[in-house]
Amino acid sequence: MSRPRILIVGAGFAGYRTARTLSRLTRHRADITLLNPTDYFLYLPLLPQVATGILEPRRVAVSLPGTLRHVRLVLGEADGIDLDARTVHYTDPEGHGGTLSYDRLVLAVGSVNKLLPIPGVSEHAHGFRGLPEALYLRDHVTRQIELAAAAEDAKGCSARCTFVVVGAGYTGTEVAAQGQRFTDDLVREHPLWKGVRPRWLLLDIAPRVMPEMGERLSRTADRVLRRRGVDVRMGTSVKEATHDGVLLTDGEFVDTRTLVWCVGVRPDPLVEDLGRPLERGRLLVDPYLQVPGHPEVFACGDAAAVPDLDKPGQYTPMTAQHAWRHGKVCARNVAASLGVGSRRAYRHHDLGFVVDLGGAQAAANPLGIPLSGPLAGAVARGYHLAAMPGNRVRVAADWLLDAVLPRQAVQLGLVRSWNVPLDTASPELARVSGAPRTSGTEENT
Repeated sequence: MSRPRILIVGAGFAGYRTARTLSRLTRHRADITLLNPTDYFLYLPLLPQVATGILEPRRVAVSLPGTLRHVRLVLGEADGIDLDARTVHYTDPEGHGGTLSYDRLVLAVGSVNKLLPIPGVSEHAHGFRGLPEALYLRDHVTRQIELAAAAEDAKGCSARCTFVVVGAGYTGTEVAAQGQRFTDDLVREHPLWKGVRPRWLLLDIAPRVMPEMGERLSRTADRVLRRRGVDVRMGTSVKEATHDGVLLTDGEFVDTRTLVWCVGVRPDPLVEDLGRPLERGRLLVDPYLQVPGHPEVFACGDAAAVPDLDKPGQYTPMTAQHAWRHGKVCARNVAASLGVGSRRAYRHHDLGFVVDLGGAQAAANPLGIPLSGPLAGAVARGYHLAAMPGNRVRVAADWLLDAVLPRQAVQLGLVRSWNVPLDTASPELARVSGAPRTSGTEENT
């Protein structure tokens, strides 16, 4: 008798955890296949440190073949699912199509950048969801400081030294906080016009930074940002983006060549084509993470609307912490559907959050205890080391080197602006088509 076929689509926090747990639970009693565009699991919380030169890119990329020993990896992007035929169609990195069959399907396709109908944003802004975008931002910021140092006038110098981040959630707050430190280090090697210094703006329509966290931790982050020189503007966003700058909703025009879009995420549009009930773009599932009407299909992570059993009528938010725990419960329930163990409903117990603000500064509330300063910084880094499924020693080594040595601030030029469009459905991949045919310098967007 053939072994059951389990297909997992996506290797983010939910998909990776599902694959790892299922491999342990089934013990060779099922064939597990993981379909993912890349051969690594990306530890997203440390991506701002890649963009600011603290960590090398491979530190946050955990090898799938190296850590999922009994899982078959298929490189490709899912572009069609036939629930009746129990097949998933995909396109591999070289453009060839393929089809995978399954007895159990786990949809963990995650999320993509959330776009808003603001003129010019899709053309001039860049997101922050994958390694290509982090590498682009690292090169772009370095290039802007170098060009600013060679500018012919103070106005041009100031425009290149102004960086606008939209979205004051976890990602945007960390990008602005760590970005300010990064550019302050850069200008020590590239003196600017007199009176000009790097300027970071953090915008959000929310009343305070990181509204997901308690007011005390929000105030801590706000205080650190302002003390570091970040221009924090709550209740303000972008009305229009152009090549030369951004028009804010308060009427001010900011001369800048950098617009970083961190306003949030939306579920991967793949789930919209299934014809199943959705909740704000997320696939509705029951408390056991199964799709109603298709007990062989499970969904978890950002693309799944999982009922919050502690808050009737609500769904668990789209966070890495929830996705990671979804994956563990999903794996147990898939195994239970094959006769291994018993299933369980998903319940979340909040362990707190950490936000690394660079240097020795952070905001954290482990187990509900609010912390700030160096102690919070130690807790934040300790949490990340414990949560990462690999590369811990290499990450710790990079942190140690960053503490005692200056950062290597050079442009590698590996990712250009057209490789990382904001409207991509695959932020983990650099786009290779559509590049300019004529030679010339890259757009300063």
